[in-house]
Amino acid sequence: MRLNIKNETGRLKSVVLGQPNSMGSVPTLEESYDAKSYYSIEHNMYPKESDIINEMNAFEAVLKKYDVEVLRPDIIQDYNQVFARDVAFVIDDKMIISNVIADRADEQEAYKKVFEKVAWRKIINLPETAHIEGGDVIVWNDFLFIGTCFSEDYRSYKTARTNEYAIEILKEYFPKKRIIDLELKKNDKIPYEGILHLDCTFNPIGKDKCIIYKDGFVDESDYRLIIDIFGEENCFHVTAEEMFDMCPNIFSISPEIVVSDKAFTRMNDHLRNEWGMTVEEIPYREISKMGGLLRCSTMPLVRE
Repeated sequence: MRLNIKNETGRLKSVVLGQPNSMGSVPTLEESYDAKSYYSIEHNMYPKESDIINEMNAFEAVLKKYDVEVLRPDIIQDYNQVFARDVAFVIDDKMIISNVIADRADEQEAYKKVFEKVAWRKIINLPETAHIEGGDVIVWNDFLFIGTCFSEDYRSYKTARTNEYAIEILKEYFPKKRIIDLELKKNDKIPYEGILHLDCTFNPIGKDKCIIYKDGFVDESDYRLIIDIFGEENCFHVTAEEMFDMCPNIFSISPEIVVSDKAFTRMNDHLRNEWGMTVEEIPYREISKMGGLLRCSTMPLVRE
């Protein structure tokens, strides 16, 4: 397979979609590793496996409608494998294997068949202390936007997934990219007060537009930099409630076609009526209760 990911919106040809089967029992509060899951467990609203399967089947159907090759990881018994984005990610023609948190370390074994499709020279294994997950990496032509946590308390946050060392290594592998690190607010228990990954607060769509949540960044200057790059008129701003619902985390099949949660009425209407996009709406409310949405569920391998 010839990997090719230059940006977030080029016409999608091949993608890995997460696996909803054999989720196991509802985790305890202590076992949760993101704020949204913590909230869902605490409020007795953690999703059922049958609902997750239905939602992911709807997503797969839309992808196949547009002739996208959909690969799936092997099933690990009693294990949450919904969010493929964080196991590995592609930049240009290289696949970076993430150093995920310990809670998810077994997940990568299920992707063996996917990894075997890639030439070994194109696979980058990071040093053990370089932590990064695909949800924090946004590829946008000459730019690499990377969400991170520079806090001295980095190791105490379960929601801090990408560190400074990993960013320095990516700079070595991709010296021609303009790498922009964006520090995200972190909170392990209150989803309104922290951002798990960069794609939960910022996501480019189309050819020159983006969805953004202003208060997800530690420094307003980071938010301002994105506005300067894309232009105010090309940015759709979400509210705190829409960020909680995971509005930024939609998925592009092409510059003209996005897959979105049908609950995102205000944003979907804007994308259609103001920006002229085709919005494929599917139900994804249950999966959102686990701290991720459509982009999180995917690992794009090839775009035109």
